[in-house]
Amino acid sequence: MMDLGNPVLKLCQEGMQAEAEGRLPDARALFEQAWAARTDDYDACVAAHYLARRQDDPAEILRWNQEALRHADAVGDDRVAAFYPSLLVGVAMAHEQRGDTAPRVSRSSGRPSMTVRCRRVSTASSCERPPPLVFAG
Repeated sequence: MMDLGNPVLKLCQEGMQAEAEGRLPDARALFEQAWAARTDDYDACVAAHYLARRQDDPAEILRWNQEALRHADAVGDDRVAAFYPSLLVGVAMAHEQRGDTAPRVSRSSGRPSMTVRCRRVSTASSCERPPPLVFAG
């Protein structure tokens, strides 16, 4: 269960609200505040995930997604288990935006490595934007 009293999660929720209202610079600022307020790998994973969503440069999108994945691997418990699909899609999409066709996503958690592929269908991508992490009460 997520601690909804966690300041990092509160800032990310506020950032998601700002996104929904079209206030994208405010959303980015809130996610940056969440990153600055992180106290452990769990907080860092969540904040980096949202920071990745507000980057314009594909290299920065990839960097923040990889940062989120690295911190998820470091958490060491089940709190981030449900995040992996979104994190891996985010890494794959960032590679696709950079023009990489078959990036390897290595995981230090002792689980097998996996290859994430996105393919192009004419000018459209077969990958979609990763869903945001959802905070359930």
